[in-house]
Amino acid sequence: MQYIVIHHTMSKHAIMFMLLMLILAVLPQTFAMVEYNITNTAAQTLGGIRYENQIGFKYAKHTLKSSNLFIWRIFQQRNKAERANVTLVHLFIDDMDGVAYCEDDEIHVSTNYIAGYEGDLLKEFSGVIYHEMTHVWQWSGNGSTPSGLIEGIADFVRLKAGYIPSHWVKPGQGDKWDQGYDVTARFLDYCEGLDSGFGFVAELNKKMRYAYSVDYFVDLLGKTVDQLWSDYKAAYIS
Repeated sequence: MQYIVIHHTMSKHAIMFMLLMLILAVLPQTFAMVEYNITNTAAQTLGGIRYENQIGFKYAKHTLKSSNLFIWRIFQQRNKAERANVTLVHLFIDDMDGVAYCEDDEIHVSTNYIAGYEGDLLKEFSGVIYHEMTHVWQWSGNGSTPSGLIEGIADFVRLKAGYIPSHWVKPGQGDKWDQGYDVTARFLDYCEGLDSGFGFVAELNKKMRYAYSVDYFVDLLGKTVDQLWSDYKAAYIS
C-alpha cells in the first residue's frame, strides 16, 4: 500500500510538470529574459554621489525592468519575433553634458544633470529611463524615420507612463508635427485617440520595422499627416 501512495504522488507531480511545460510552450513570450547591467562610472562626482544616495541600484534596476515591460505593451510586442534582438541592456551613469542618450542597447545618463536637477529626482529619472528605453525597442525604418518622430514616440511612451515634466508644451502647442519630443508626443497622443482602440502608435511602429513612409498615417487613420496636424491644432484653439 505504501508503494502505491508514493507512485500516485509522483504521478501527480509529473502531470503538473507536463501541464506547466505545455502552458509555457503555447503562451506568448511576453516575459522573455532581458538582463540589466548598471555601472556608475562617475561615482566620485556630485551627480554620481547623488545618484547613489537618492536613486541607487535597486530603484534603477526596477525602473529599467518596468519601463521595458511597459514599452512592450505599448508597442504590442508580444513575443521575441516582434522585438529587437536585445537580451542585455546596459545603464551607465556618466560624467557628461546633456541629459541622456541611447546607443543600441546602452543607456547613458548624465551625472551633471542629476546633480543639478531641482525637482522630483526619482520621477525625472524614471521619465528619462522610459524615454531612452523606448529607443532600445522602437523601429526606425532602417534609419529612414525622421528624428523628430523617433524622439516624439519616445516621449509619447513617457507621457503614457505618467512622467510628464512641468516644462512640456500643452496639447495643441508646437509649430510642426515632427518638431520632436513633447510637441510630437502630444500630437501622437491625439492620433492615438482617433484609432478606435487598435493602438495607432503600436501599428505605426510595426510599419517602421524595415522602412518609413509618411503615407503610413493615411494607411492607419485615413488622412495625411498634414491634415491630421491641422485638425489637431484646430481642436485646441481657445
